[in-house]
Amino acid sequence: MSRLLLLDGHSLAYRAFFALPVENFSTTTGQSTNAVYGFTSMLINVLRDEAPTHLAVAFDVSRQTFRTQEYAEYKAGRATTPGEFVGQVDLIKQVLDALRITHVEVDGYEADDIIATLTGQARSQDMEVLILSGDRDAFQLVDDRTLLLYPVRGVSETWRMTPEKVEEKYGVRPERYSDLAAMVGESSDNLPGVPGVGPKTAAKWLAAHGDLSGIVSAADQLTGKAGQALRDHLDQVLRNRRLNQLVGDVPLEVGIEDLQARGWDREEVHRVFDGLEFRVLRDRLFSTLESAETEAEDGIEVAGTLLQPGAVAAWLEEHATRGRVALVVDAEPRTAAGPGEATGLALAGPEDAAYLPLADMEPEDEGALVAWLADASRPKALHGAKEQVASLEAVGLQVEGIVSDTALAAYLARPDQRSYDLADLALRYLRRELRLEGGDAADAVSQGELDLGFAEGEQDARSAAARSAMVHARAVHDLAEALDAELADEEEQHLLREVELPLVGVLRRMERAGIAVDLDALETLEREFADGVAQAQQDAWAAIEDDTVNLGSPKQLQTVLFDRLALPKTRRTKTGYTTDADALAGLYAQTEHPFLEALLRHRDVTRLRVTAEGLIKAVADDGRIHTTFQQTIAATGRLSSTEPNLQNIPIRTAAGRRIREIFVVGSERSSGTRYATLMSADYSQIEMRIMAHLSGDDGLIEAFRAGEDLHRFVGSRVFGVDQADVTPEMRSKVKAMSYGLAYGLSAFGLSKQLGISTAEAKELMEEYFERFGGVRDYLRDVVSEARRTGFTETILGRRRHLHDLTSDNRQRREMAERMALNAPIQGSAADIIKVAMLRTEAALRDAGLESRMLLQVHDELVLEVAAGEEVQVEALVREQMGAAAELSVPLDVSVGLGHSWHEAAH
Repeated sequence: MSRLLLLDGHSLAYRAFFALPVENFSTTTGQSTNAVYGFTSMLINVLRDEAPTHLAVAFDVSRQTFRTQEYAEYKAGRATTPGEFVGQVDLIKQVLDALRITHVEVDGYEADDIIATLTGQARSQDMEVLILSGDRDAFQLVDDRTLLLYPVRGVSETWRMTPEKVEEKYGVRPERYSDLAAMVGESSDNLPGVPGVGPKTAAKWLAAHGDLSGIVSAADQLTGKAGQALRDHLDQVLRNRRLNQLVGDVPLEVGIEDLQARGWDREEVHRVFDGLEFRVLRDRLFSTLESAETEAEDGIEVAGTLLQPGAVAAWLEEHATRGRVALVVDAEPRTAAGPGEATGLALAGPEDAAYLPLADMEPEDEGALVAWLADASRPKALHGAKEQVASLEAVGLQVEGIVSDTALAAYLARPDQRSYDLADLALRYLRRELRLEGGDAADAVSQGELDLGFAEGEQDARSAAARSAMVHARAVHDLAEALDAELADEEEQHLLREVELPLVGVLRRMERAGIAVDLDALETLEREFADGVAQAQQDAWAAIEDDTVNLGSPKQLQTVLFDRLALPKTRRTKTGYTTDADALAGLYAQTEHPFLEALLRHRDVTRLRVTAEGLIKAVADDGRIHTTFQQTIAATGRLSSTEPNLQNIPIRTAAGRRIREIFVVGSERSSGTRYATLMSADYSQIEMRIMAHLSGDDGLIEAFRAGEDLHRFVGSRVFGVDQADVTPEMRSKVKAMSYGLAYGLSAFGLSKQLGISTAEAKELMEEYFERFGGVRDYLRDVVSEARRTGFTETILGRRRHLHDLTSDNRQRREMAERMALNAPIQGSAADIIKVAMLRTEAALRDAGLESRMLLQVHDELVLEVAAGEEVQVEALVREQMGAAAELSVPLDVSVGLGHSWHEAAH
């Protein structure tokens, strides 16, 4: 039977907004998304649970309707729309468009009038109707074929309101609910009820007199104060009844036949959900619901062979010597030391595909494969090459000639995406589902060569795995062609060819090397942090004489801070007053209350303990930590470190620096090389040097070329004093402002950072710009140019598209403007350090040195230096890092050496 699902868009969006903390849901552009997230989550749940055949979402156009024309105070008591809610309804409509769900709004009417009209049409066609709404007026639509899903707990729970449930709750059948509401009133609509008349009294009168008309006719017979009150407010009751009665004949441009459920637009879902940064919700959508379009999408066509022993050399000769060949590696699971060993290899060339089990190759097969993989003249494409090549290297297979990594290419083309999964990219660029076309092994895999000597069940599993790998390989092959074209349009082919692809090998070797850890010292440090956590907890409890308070509970902290201790209120949120770190630090600065001191200390040392625990778990059997470097995470081009993240080891606190002390020089490696020291090399003030270069400001360029203390130099210009007279406070202010300007810092942000008034911060910025006009002009021009072209560019041409620069939403537009200021500088810094890594490794190799790079952390490189190579490596690193980019100012490199990472710092 056909089933129509109708949703009240504004009602559900508001419920979602107040159910989910706004501070926990926002994009990197600053757009609040809690209402969109909650609405979309409810939508996924109801589509999954109810499986409607037809659906629509109704929205209000404005508060001006025929009801406000009759009663100007209708809904007048509602609070002003929260600023964070503004714009979210439009985003919800974008989600609906991507999911191909019709949304309807009609000027002069409310969403529930549209729902009432569509409900009537559906009833006439003998359809079931489901209404999802938090508006109680919808109760009047419930009948034996119409069910109301009424949210009662945030966005996660609904009541299924049948006629019996409505009568059980209100004492009347649904068709009489509007009569009851007319007498009782509805506060959310600012419709006052009759004083002293509640639902029970109104229901009793309706039971006795049938409906509101019957009650009005018998008004003189109603006794007591309630009866008199009704007579005194009769006109008001009748007006309420006219206003709360839903309209069932709204003129609509759509009919029931237009509301049939359709498969969503997968590409548009990716675009919208990427923009909202709803990766988890998108995964839930795809895993929970099937799209009709997805089912209609073509799969990947692949004609391939599961090669038996002895057939590899001939296949490679026939199919892998002309054009680019895509590789997909099957491997054992990852370990703490890195990727697992390769077990099989799928290849897809221009015309054919094959799968090679690696365990049972004949010597001639192995020789042919080794030669072909290592032949740099044979172009190869992979998806996520670093991991796959590492798995091949683990079984002794070296790969050269990689000309495309489809994950990296897609990242360069669209750096703000949240996912570069092969299945997503195949849909986006190829309009193909990542599955075998037709789904029949006989259509794609040569059956004459399937017997590999396995048992029947294992044979089937191996055959299925081979087919899957070949489908993936075909997708990589075709995707590489599509991405070549896109990068050509974006003029970024050189970044892939000259920076990102060569860096894959560098990062792979760094990951394989890892960095040595003094495990005993680390475990001792973790115990000290654990003791520190316990002590801070005891101190916090002693300060309030209560050892039951959970220091990790915001709700309990709110009670302690603002009720029991009566401390000044922090910023108000939907769940009370905030207890985040910044707010508590500010509160402690005001009050110096010992509870706050202990609480902040508890949080700090807890983070340190968690960091230490994670590092202990990450130590591999070789006594080293092998982090994973990610090239496709940060939109600016910066590398990221994961499993564990070694880029967030704190360095500005004594306790954080102690963590760096446990990273030490290793003793030996298998070749017998003895390493003597760690070396840390980083760029000095690279962001400001890039700012000087990009802006062409004569003052900044002069400071850097003269080797002056930049912030003292700038301070002397801004404050009009000699450099010798620049105080530490002056220097600190201009340092904060200089870096802040490079990251789009506003006068308000600067005032907060420096603890000064906004007026003083604005005056400081004006004085800065008066003396460094090139910076002012650059910051203005870079935003206007990005608004014109739609993107920013780094020194090497890395682009970042910022569509929100033309957004009607002020918050999103201003965040995009800050990104436009930041992206060229931070992105250029990322490009420079990558080039420095490539140059440094090449120079170490060309010089025949045993020293090696281990880590890259922001603008710093950490190397493990072999005994006797210290002087040569330092000179080499300074030269290669200093020559990584040609700027109008020199790139200054600082170098330090020591037994530990901390000792090597400078």
